[in-house]
Amino acid sequence: MAGRISDEDIALVRERSPIADIVGEHIQLRGAGGGNLKGLCPFHDEKSPSFNVTPARGYWYCFGCGEGGDVITFIRRLEHLSFAEAVERLANRAGIQLRYEQGGYVPGREQGERSRLIEAHRAAAEFYAAKLSAPEAAAGRRFLSERGFERVDAEHFGVGYAPAEWEALSRHLMARGFTAAELIKGGLAKEGRRGPIDRFRNRLVWPIRDITGDVIGFGARKLNDGEDGPKYLNTPESPLYRKSEVLYGIDLAKREISKRSQAVIVEGYTDVMACHLSGVPTAVATCGTAFGEEHIKVLRRLLFDQSGSQGEVIFTFDGDAAGQKAALRAFADEQKFVTQTFVAVQQDGLDPCDLRVKHGEAAVRDLVAGREPLFAFAIRSVISRYDVRTNEGRLSALDAAAPIVAGIKDRSLRQLYAVDLDRWLGFNNERFVVDRIAEVSAAAPSRPQRPAGPRKVADLTDPGVRTEAEVLRLAVQRPALLGPRFEAIGAEAFTLPEHVALHKLIVDAGGTAAAGQGGREWVDRLLAGADESLRGVVTRFAVEELRADLANEERYASAMLAALDLISVTRAIEQLKSRMQRTNPVEEQQEYNRLFGELVALEQQRRVLRERAAGS
Repeated sequence: MAGRISDEDIALVRERSPIADIVGEHIQLRGAGGGNLKGLCPFHDEKSPSFNVTPARGYWYCFGCGEGGDVITFIRRLEHLSFAEAVERLANRAGIQLRYEQGGYVPGREQGERSRLIEAHRAAAEFYAAKLSAPEAAAGRRFLSERGFERVDAEHFGVGYAPAEWEALSRHLMARGFTAAELIKGGLAKEGRRGPIDRFRNRLVWPIRDITGDVIGFGARKLNDGEDGPKYLNTPESPLYRKSEVLYGIDLAKREISKRSQAVIVEGYTDVMACHLSGVPTAVATCGTAFGEEHIKVLRRLLFDQSGSQGEVIFTFDGDAAGQKAALRAFADEQKFVTQTFVAVQQDGLDPCDLRVKHGEAAVRDLVAGREPLFAFAIRSVISRYDVRTNEGRLSALDAAAPIVAGIKDRSLRQLYAVDLDRWLGFNNERFVVDRIAEVSAAAPSRPQRPAGPRKVADLTDPGVRTEAEVLRLAVQRPALLGPRFEAIGAEAFTLPEHVALHKLIVDAGGTAAAGQGGREWVDRLLAGADESLRGVVTRFAVEELRADLANEERYASAMLAALDLISVTRAIEQLKSRMQRTNPVEEQQEYNRLFGELVALEQQRRVLRERAAGS
């Protein structure tokens, strides 16, 4: 039975895993005021950033989908891990040796599956890299040399060699304590008749890393064309490796992608190497699959892809028919980006690797610099199939290109490309072209309705509800500013059910008197006392930005408490007036006078509270 990680070690992992650093490895974060950071949520699609991180308290919360938590929760959700596996993942990153209760620490025995597979892949990458200098790897070294790569380049990208033996890697890893089941599950080996056999043999091998730099798989190229098997062979789907989400080179390119707001999509491992070595460090490639929706999500988070973004996604393709077909496939996903999308096409059919060898590194940079908008490329590619010297050919080309133009979501851009299409076809009749595109658009089958988007947090438009929320934010984030006056507030002062529940939770936890200065420990205490439905509310209130003026925080908190009291008193006044209207002043004179006396006192109280609340 696996041991339990000690509470002290879990606390140490949290302490040494700054949430801004961990989250920042996966998405681009920007300042959002009040010490908060903001980025595009990795857990749902969104056009504008609603994912917030509060480094001071160590929590994150998405106001779009309602997900939130601490650094361990983030890694659990992002990588689909158990709690123990997430702690181990962060411990490895921070260099912390975990202790396990119920038997103490035994290296490797109680580690989660993911941690074990990560270690196995790290060891495999080291094994392959060391073998590249062996005599039997001469063909691999020659392959790299012919493509302009030196030994230092191979070392930088971790390129290695898989020996031609059946069990070389398997024997090496099993001697280091890994089991046959682990090698097979991770895709490093296959089941043989007498045990595991290596998946990759006599191949040049590229380690494929996730965005944090951990090796999660390999891509391998055959060195002897006479041998069986495909030219390129990748790690199969595994607990670590999901090809629909993997981008080769993302670990090396992520910082430059964020810095330059540019991502260059190429087709192979050597193309990534050639681009990076030529001064295009934003290049990445898919691994054994077409560029798809999950890849888009990864890049959007790094690009901070939102409305008004000046970023660029550049696809590079060969100039041949296959390259044009690939570019048109990319067009189908283009509008899932907010940022601008381009195509860089090398007309002589050279990929970036061959281009670097034949024409030098400057030619690779020129290829990227000479990019063309993807819409324009897609339209031109369709037109090129027709003989536009004839009326029949021009009309056929118009009808073929019209769906592309009609599919452009941006109305102004659609209009401009309609004008371009008229010019490219030589009609000199913009109205005719625009009308034809409109006909095609109207005839196209309507798209099925998209499923409802992520859950939205209650819209706090009512001034009273906003005041309730601000007081509760202060109670969670800066409880010392409220003092004992918060405890005097009754549950009836709150109207939203989640506000009532949060108020009760704070009071049950000892109130602001027990919270001290607040901070991480206070939030943790509230989370410990909250049920599943309330934890997200606590996290949200711990992350949301206060509207307080930092120079006058105490005055602001006092004003917010007065504003909340004012709302309660105003509510009581309205109820009292309603009762007085139902009371006959002649027949029920004594009751009416009593109510009138209460009304005068409440109005006087309201005047005082208005003056206090004006301090905000």
